[in-house]
Amino acid sequence: MDMQEQILETATKPSVPARGEPEARASKPGEESVRLHAFYRGKMQVVPKCPISDARDFAYWYTPGVAAPCRAIQADPSGVWELTNKANLIAIVSDGSRVLGLGNIGPHAGLPVMEGKALLFKYLGGVDAVALCLATQDAREFARTVQLLEPAFGAINLEDIAHNLAASACSTSCARRCRFPYGTMTNKDRPPRCLPD
Repeated sequence: MDMQEQILETATKPSVPARGEPEARASKPGEESVRLHAFYRGKMQVVPKCPISDARDFAYWYTPGVAAPCRAIQADPSGVWELTNKANLIAIVSDGSRVLGLGNIGPHAGLPVMEGKALLFKYLGGVDAVALCLATQDAREFARTVQLLEPAFGAINLEDIAHNLAASACSTSCARRCRFPYGTMTNKDRPPRCLPD
């Protein structure tokens, strides 16, 4: 079919789609998404940013060389921001209780969405993010777990949490105990909060 025939066919096509056509088109992204998620086994992976040419390099990045940065951080804890990836690492934490328009689908079913958010952080901002879906909807247990993550992450992003109690408990606990920025988008009217050091 040449270009003129394609234009003519497009121009003469009815402007109102046939019954069922929009539904069929709308289901295609979901079907393709399942296929691609299975093919790639999710969306995110961990890749080293340091060069490794052979096993000898592990003497710098792991043992025995890694003891020196450990001692430097022990002597000056602020060194963790410079000597590790903490400054560029976010935890995306959810309990799966209010995921997109899907409702309370739980932590396992919420994981693809949290991985998608991690993908957005990396693609749009160059920030490494880890999806952490917690198997609890108990507000205190959730808040305590978030507090325990503080040494490893530069920030926490609380996502898709239905109950304001957990978000409130996390906000209160984090404000008192954590020394990193945290944010929540559980209440769409409230922007994320960041705490200064």
